[in-house]
Amino acid sequence: MFGISFEHILIIGVVLLLFGPKRLPELGKSLGKSIKNFKDSFNGMEDDSKSRGERIEKFAETEKEPDDHPENKS
Repeated sequence: MFGISFEHILIIGVVLLLFGPKRLPELGKSLGKSIKNFKDSFNGMEDDSKSRGERIEKFAETEKEPDDHPENKS
């Protein structure tokens, strides 16, 4: 189910050698915060685009040209 291959063990070993066991919790915490901030920003962009689309639709409905506009007459 959770098969750990040689490559996984090698990566964990290299990370431990580079950063040491004391800095790993700090790195994990900062990585988690970064991922959370990225998700929050992405969700915020989705909300902005939805509200922007709704505003454009409302503007388009209010700005429809009437048929008797002088530019429409030949």
